[in-house]
Amino acid sequence: MVSYAAAFFSTAFATYDVTAVSRPAMTNRVTAKPAPSSGRFGELVHGDGRGALRRPEQRRPLPGRPPGSTMLARVRDQKVLVANRGEIAIRVMRTCREMGICTVAVYSDADRESLHVEMADDAYHLGERAPAESYLHVAKILAVARRSGATLLHPGYGFLAENADFARAVAEAGLTFIGPSPESMVMMGDKSAARRAAESAGAPIVPGTADPITPEDAGREADRIGLPLVVKAAYGGGGKGMRLVESRSELGEAVERSAREAQAYFGRPEVYLERYMAKAHHVEAQVLGDRHGHHSFLGERDCTLQRRYQKLLEESPSPIVDEDLRARIGEAALAIARAARYENAGTVEFLLEEDGSFYFMEMNARLQVEHPVTEMVSGLDLVRLQILVALGERVEVAPSLRGHAIECRLNAEDPYRDFLPGPGLVTRYRPPSGPFVRLDSGVEEGRRVVGDYDSLFAKLIVWGEDREIARRRMLRALDELRVEGIPTTVPFHQWVLQTKEFREATADTKWVERALAEHPLSRQEPEASAHFDTTVEAKPLRMVVEVDGRRIPVALWGEELRAAPQPPASSGSRSAGSMAGEVVTSPMQGTILQVNVEPGQALAAGDVICILEAMKMENSIQTHDDGVVKEVLVSKGDVVDTDQPLAVIEASG
Repeated sequence: MVSYAAAFFSTAFATYDVTAVSRPAMTNRVTAKPAPSSGRFGELVHGDGRGALRRPEQRRPLPGRPPGSTMLARVRDQKVLVANRGEIAIRVMRTCREMGICTVAVYSDADRESLHVEMADDAYHLGERAPAESYLHVAKILAVARRSGATLLHPGYGFLAENADFARAVAEAGLTFIGPSPESMVMMGDKSAARRAAESAGAPIVPGTADPITPEDAGREADRIGLPLVVKAAYGGGGKGMRLVESRSELGEAVERSAREAQAYFGRPEVYLERYMAKAHHVEAQVLGDRHGHHSFLGERDCTLQRRYQKLLEESPSPIVDEDLRARIGEAALAIARAARYENAGTVEFLLEEDGSFYFMEMNARLQVEHPVTEMVSGLDLVRLQILVALGERVEVAPSLRGHAIECRLNAEDPYRDFLPGPGLVTRYRPPSGPFVRLDSGVEEGRRVVGDYDSLFAKLIVWGEDREIARRRMLRALDELRVEGIPTTVPFHQWVLQTKEFREATADTKWVERALAEHPLSRQEPEASAHFDTTVEAKPLRMVVEVDGRRIPVALWGEELRAAPQPPASSGSRSAGSMAGEVVTSPMQGTILQVNVEPGQALAAGDVICILEAMKMENSIQTHDDGVVKEVLVSKGDVVDTDQPLAVIEASG
C-alpha cells in the first residue's frame, strides 16, 4: 500500500512541460534587506524602510531545492500578496511556501485573529470590517503591495478576483496579477460578454439577455425569454446574486435583491436574465492557458448538488459523463478559452441535460472553490501552475486522471434550521486524517468564524480508487471530524452521501431543495448541540499590537477559560416578558437591509417583517402567528445581535 500511494503521487502521475522563457524585469520592485533585529515572536525587517513582521520559522525556504533549477531560481526572489482571507488565502500560501516564495496577508478589523494572518510571512491591516473598506478597497490593497515589496498578487476567489479594473490596476502598479489578463477578464468576467464569446466559438448557450438589464427592462426581457428564469450577477459567480423567478410578480424584487447581493460581494450591481432549465446537471470544465497560446483541459467536475444556487458538494470526474461526452465538453471549453485568449486557470460551466445535450452558462475567470477535486484526480497543484503561468513559463499539461475525488463544503450554517448562518467561537476542532484525506481549513480550535463574510470555513476532500470507495471514505472522514461552538453542514453531508439519489447519480440541481422541503433534516439527539465543552487545554492568550498598520502578535501563557457561545434560539420569536405581545427576535448577527412593516399593520403568519443580511446571505424574518404590529424596534442599516428584538406583534382578536 505504501508503494502504491507513493507511485500515485509521484511526478510521473501527470506529464507536463515547464520551460523557462525570458521575461522583462518588473518595475517598482522592492527587495527586502537583511533583518536588523529579531525576537521570540518574529523578525522586524526593514525591507522598504518602514518594516513588517516576519516569523523566523516561516521565512526560510524549504530544504531540498535542486541546485541549478532555472525555474526555482526565478521564483526565489518573488513575493506574493494574497488579496483574500480564510481557507483560500491559506491554500495559496502553502503552495508559495513549498516554492520558496514569501507571502503577504491582508486583513480587516474582523480578521485580526484569523488564521490566514498568522500563516503569512508578512501581514498588513486594511481597514474596517465591511468589504468595501477592506477586501474590496483597491487603493488600500495596492498600498500594502507597494509597502510590503510584493511582486505578485493572487486574488483567490470572490471579492476582487474577477474584477478587470483591479487586475489592470495591479499591472499598472508594477506587479504581476496571478490570473487572466484584464482583457480576457472583461470578456469572461462579464457573463453577458462571455455568452456572446461562447456563441461565436460554436458552443451552445442557454437563452437569455445579451447584456445586463435594469429593473425597468426586466419585464420586457422576461416576456421574450419565458418563465421560469434566473436572475444572475453579471460580474460574479459562486451562486451569489442568483434568484429563481417562477412568476411575473416575483421579477422586480428578484432583480433588486440580486443587484444588492452582487454589489455587496463583487462591487458591481449589474445582473442579467437566463432561462431556467429544470432537471439539469451542473458540470464544469477546468482549463489552463499560458502566455504562449497553449490551452489544456484538466477534466470536468460535477457540481449538481446545490441549494439556492450555492454548491454544497463537488466531485471529479462527473458520474454521468462518459469518455465521448467528456471529449465534447473539453473541446467546447477549449474553444471558448481560445476565443478569449485566456491565460491562467479558469472554469467553463455547463448545464447538462439527461439526453447528453449541454449548454454554456458562464466562465469563471479565477480559481474555483472546488479546485481540490481536480488536484486529487490529476496529481497537479493548480496554484503552482497559476504562479508559473503568471511568471511567463511555458506550461502544457496533459494529466492522466485517476480515481475519484469528492469535496464537501463545510459552512457555519445549521442544516436543521434551514441552513441558518451561525458565526461564533470554535471551541473544539478535531480534523480527520487517514489515507487520501485532505482538509483545507481557515480556522482552528480557539478561533472565531466571523459573521461579516461568507460562511465557508473549510473544505473536506477525499480520493478513492472509484466513486464508491471515495463516498465511503468521505463518510468516515465526516464521522471523525469534530467541530463544536458553531453549527456546521456536516449533518447534511452525512445524509446526502447515503441517499439513493447520490449513490445512483440521479439528482439534478434542484433536487436538494425538493428533498429537504419534503423531509427536513431532524436531529436524532435534539439536545446534543446545546451542550459544549466549556474548557480547552491551556493555550496562549493571543493579543495583537499594531504599529502604523503593521501586525505584531504577542502570546501570553497562563490558565484560560473559553466559554462556548450558547446556540441560537430555536425560533425567531419569543414571549414578550415586559413587552405585551410576541417579540420577534433576530436569529443571528447581521445587518437590516429592509423593514417591511410599520406600527398598526395587520400581519398573517409567515409575513416578512424585515430582511436581514448575514454572512453575505439575505434572510427573510417572518412572523409565526397572525397579529398586528405594535412596535418596530429596528431601522434599515441597523446592525443587530443574536436574539435582539426586532418587532412586537400583538395577537389578533
